[in-house]
Order: sequence, then structure tokens, then C-alpha cells
Amino acid sequence: MIETWQQTLPHGIHLSCRVAGPKGAPVLLFLHGFPEAAFVWDDLLLHFSKPANGGYRCVAPNLRGYEKSSHPSEVSAYRAKFLVQDIAALIQIESGTSPLKALVAHDWGGGVAWNLANQMPQLMHKLIIINSPHPGTFLRDLKDHPAQIEASAYMNYFCEPQAAAELSANEFEMLFAFFEKGVKPTWLTPEVKAQYKAAWSCGLQGGLNFYAASPLKPSKPGEHVLQNLTLPDEMLRITVPTLLLWGLQDVALLPNLNVGLDAYIPKLTYVPIEDASHWVVHEHPELVQREIAAFL
Repeated sequence: MIETWQQTLPHGIHLSCRVAGPKGAPVLLFLHGFPEAAFVWDDLLLHFSKPANGGYRCVAPNLRGYEKSSHPSEVSAYRAKFLVQDIAALIQIESGTSPLKALVAHDWGGGVAWNLANQMPQLMHKLIIINSPHPGTFLRDLKDHPAQIEASAYMNYFCEPQAAAELSANEFEMLFAFFEKGVKPTWLTPEVKAQYKAAWSCGLQGGLNFYAASPLKPSKPGEHVLQNLTLPDEMLRITVPTLLLWGLQDVALLPNLNVGLDAYIPKLTYVPIEDASHWVVHEHPELVQREIAAFL
């Protein structure tokens, strides 16, 4: 059974969470991306909370700006250091002095997870990333890989002031169209659509602010901010054992992003999934379950 509640963090932000499994058990923490919400992890929460599958305490928060979590209005409130602060505080509430069994993350949740694993590796035993680019290779390809620059052009649109209104129009028609790219979304049933609509009806601007606050997006014509940006190696190294699952039909995040990752992640297990897109958690739930279980 999945429970839902609001978790208030020591610094005043509250996160709406979906939880399964007994308090005190080893914790698996799941972080969603855009334009998703915590409910996308429900099948995994139920699966891994069962005694036969580990009996874990499975926790999936809605990130700040999403669903019924806090929605700060300032773009600066969505910078990486504040997103990391939220999840580090939640880990300490749920896991106490014990590290997480694993942090599992997709898309923007992965962006938070890469930073957290770099800055506070002591908070987790293992890291599991699903279609979320490592900042080192993402910066490299946003500078020098024309196909990735083109594939990421939507990020600048998401920063436009009218984006939230346009994406919400006609019952979120534009947002649902994103799911059509790559692999036909047979998983997008009326029931799943209703879950998305309910989450999106809480507001889109918070999720879009992740893009506005991030320096990692394609340069606009005449701009050279990204070309001048460098990240020191110590901000990029991941020392915890890491599983990377990657749907190769992702039209926004191309497989070239995974070339050269061993320079940053010495304990990397990479699993490419041929017939999957960015939405691999929906498309191949049993495969994702199986790979996570084997890695744990």
C-alpha cells in the first residue's frame, strides 16, 4: 500500500511524498523528472517494499515546484544547491544515520542525484540513474555536439515566460505530445493521463524553473556563456557504485552523452536499452525492476 503525506524539512520547504514499506527498513529513494511527478514510481515502490523483494522503505518525493510540494516563486530557489539541500534533508529524516540503500533517479531527478552523489556520497551506498546526463558529458556535448545542441533546443523554450501557459493549453496538449516522440506510448492509458493531468494542474512553473535556473542549456544566438563555462573535475567525480539505465531511442538526450563516463565514474555499470525512449520506466517496468534488483 502506498501512503501519501507532506514532509516538512528543517529549512521550511515541504515535499509531498509517496511511501511504501516499513519505517526503519533500508531506504530506497526515488526522484522523478520533468514533466512527471512522484506517482511514476508507484509500481517500483510497491515491488521493492514487499518482503520477497527486499522489504525496503521506498520513498518518492515530489521535488520542489511539483504537485503539492512547496512552489517557491523565485527562479533562484531552483538552483542545484537548494534542490540538493531538500533531498539531503529528506534522506536524514527517512534514513537517519544510515546511508540509503540506493538513490534512484530519472531526468531532472537525476540532475539532483548526480550533484548529491558528488557532494555527499556518504548518504548512499549506490546510485541508479535512468536517462539523465552526467553534467560533465552534458556540458561537453552542449558545447560541441551539434545533434545534442539541436535536441536540447526545447530547454530554452521552457525558460520563456509564456511556456507554462502554452504547455497547459487545451488540456496540456503540448506536454502530452512530448510522450509521442521516440517510441509509441502504449503505456499512456486514460488512467495514467488522468494522473498526469492531476499533477500538472497543481502548476507547471516550478518544474520549468529547473531549466531557467540551470546553466546547462544550449547557448542562444550571440551568447557565449556556455562556451566559457567549465566544471572542475572534483565537481564531476562519482565514487559510489553507479548503475546507468539508458533508453537509446531518447530524442532529447542522445547516447553520445554516455561516451567517456568512466573518466568520472570508476564504478559504473551501463545498461543500454535498445527499444526504449526517455520514458523507459513506463515502457519497460519489469526490465527496470530486474536491473535495479540485480544491482542492489
